[in-house]
Amino acid sequence: MTLTRRHALLLGASAAAATAFATSAQAAEPPVFSAAKSRLSFGGEYAIRGTDPVGYFTEGRPVDGTEDFTSDWMGATWAFASAENKALFDADPEAYAPQYGGYCAWAVSQGYTASTVPEAWHIHEGKLYLNFSRGVQRRWLGDVPGNIANGDANWPSVLG
Repeated sequence: MTLTRRHALLLGASAAAATAFATSAQAAEPPVFSAAKSRLSFGGEYAIRGTDPVGYFTEGRPVDGTEDFTSDWMGATWAFASAENKALFDADPEAYAPQYGGYCAWAVSQGYTASTVPEAWHIHEGKLYLNFSRGVQRRWLGDVPGNIANGDANWPSVLG
């Protein structure tokens, strides 16, 4: 077979893509998803994009945290709306932190990680689950027990 210039270019592009994929596949994700939240007045990256994890349980909704009340846990900075919420979290972080390190529960159930938004949340049997979007959350809610079983089987190996 004769190697044409077109074949050589395609082969080179394929090799570059394979190398990039292999490099990204080998990079391990941190155990807690952290990102900046643009509407916060303080900078930096925070777990749940700066949303107070305790607020989901005490107020039944996402509540913005503040830089005045923060804790470091599992390699991430967590923000809280009040000293009381910070104290609750500090006393038992696993009771309030989202499952799967705050990565999208649907994605973890499917074998990969994805970012989340604070507005796509669900508490099931006392545990907080976050999703990439409300649209993805609808898929998650279609079979919560099955998705949790799959997510538990995949976690934490999906981190890489």
